[in-house]
Amino acid sequence: MIRHKRGDAKRALSLVEAAKKDMNFTVELPVSEDSASTIVRNVYECFRMLGEALLVNEGKVVLDHKLAIDRVISLPVGTSRPLGALENLRRMRHRINYYGYIATVDEAKYALSLAECCFNAVYDFVKKTLSR
Repeated sequence: MIRHKRGDAKRALSLVEAAKKDMNFTVELPVSEDSASTIVRNVYECFRMLGEALLVNEGKVVLDHKLAIDRVISLPVGTSRPLGALENLRRMRHRINYYGYIATVDEAKYALSLAECCFNAVYDFVKKTLSR
């Protein structure tokens, strides 16, 4: 469900900067069985925040994470891996949060590799879009 209101550029930029700060912290976490679920959740959340920033800037209030992730997936950003892989991350995070799934070390490494190849390009694109 989407509600429309006036765009909020200041809040959108705040979301973008929070996503960058959180991602910088997350990629520094040591990967282990204990940290795997947290890493997957945090990487996902950082991408979601970038999508939400775009929606907030457009004056759209969404209650569903899928719409924010779909917004990121649809961006015309060149990355070494397709942004559609974020859908896998969304499903993984959903299982962790709502079904008690415990992510594996390999899944945490997958999330971090996705962040490494895609996050900065998406972050730069979103930030540039918001500063217009």
